[in-house]
Amino acid sequence: MTEQRAPRALADVVGSAVLATRGVAFLRPGLAELLRSSVGLGAGRGTSGAAGASGVRVERGKGSQGLDIEVYVVLSRGHRALDVTRAVRSAVVAALEEQAPEAVSARVRVTVTGVV
Repeated sequence: MTEQRAPRALADVVGSAVLATRGVAFLRPGLAELLRSSVGLGAGRGTSGAAGASGVRVERGKGSQGLDIEVYVVLSRGHRALDVTRAVRSAVVAALEEQAPEAVSARVRVTVTGVV
């Protein structure tokens, strides 16, 4: 009996794996996090919660076949984008194998949105 996790729960699993990857500074903040940090209404760019949701998208594949996972990261200066994106993809696949076996066949895309 396999239980299908909600996309939000999978995004949290993926986000945690990505943030633990060497060379990743943070997940791309969404509009809400940018506004919060500039206005001072909240904690700004966090490492979980809404920030994770904006940097990780999990959607059902076309025709209900598998999942499409998109990860948007900002790299730490001094790390090669190719090496970090490969490490991020491997970390995501490993986290899915461990925490959500039903999502192992997901297609994972990693996009670098900046360097700090």
